[in-house]
Amino acid sequence: MKNLTLIGNWKLNGSKSSIQAFSNEWHGCDHPALTVAIAPPAPYLGYFAKTVASCLLAAQDCSAHDEGAHTGEISAAMLADWGCRYVLVGHSECREAHAESDELIGEKLRQVQAAGLLPVLCVGEDRHARESGTAETVVKAQLRGALLAGQSTALLVAYEPVWAIGTGLTASPEQANDMHAMIKSELYEVLQSEQDIPVLYGGSVNPDNARALFECAHVDGALVGGASLSAESFASIARAGINYLSH
Repeated sequence: MKNLTLIGNWKLNGSKSSIQAFSNEWHGCDHPALTVAIAPPAPYLGYFAKTVASCLLAAQDCSAHDEGAHTGEISAAMLADWGCRYVLVGHSECREAHAESDELIGEKLRQVQAAGLLPVLCVGEDRHARESGTAETVVKAQLRGALLAGQSTALLVAYEPVWAIGTGLTASPEQANDMHAMIKSELYEVLQSEQDIPVLYGGSVNPDNARALFECAHVDGALVGGASLSAESFASIARAGINYLSH
């Protein structure tokens, strides 16, 4: 039986009161093969860690630099100081809003690894690429642009079809599984390693579709957006993972 990783990305949402409300409603979902983390906005990392001890801590982004004159940026080492375990790099919203190149994303990824944390490399195609049949080409280019041959395999990948994020649309389990299988094959080739690297699905994951996604052979968990803001809905997704793992 595989392991599952569930990471909630709160994006630009959250407050002390909402974190406290989440803590009050979240009762944890324990299973030895399930790892659960939340990525709140950076100002709330410390408060979240103190308030919701039963969730691991993730960050939504980091700098490509380790220190220096880079006003407004946060280094991976600083995130390690706060107790983060994961850092998202290359999320589609960061790629678009900040015109991030694959090279820059790769530099961030290696900063995260150097700090002893696990980067979650986000890749995925937009609607045009999906409809034109070039989805795999786009994702392969993103992987090869960010990763170096022989570099550390201490990472996760999150496949997020851009056309499904925040739209209510979701790749079918078959589409997700096929893309995840391709990503894993590409990772073996690029990194020149047989190490099994977890690939999470991120694209409007919710309590209704989570179980079907977890049942896919090549899906190793989920990167959850809006549904992670509610402790009830996020716990429902976690329970879907536990139910799958228990059968």
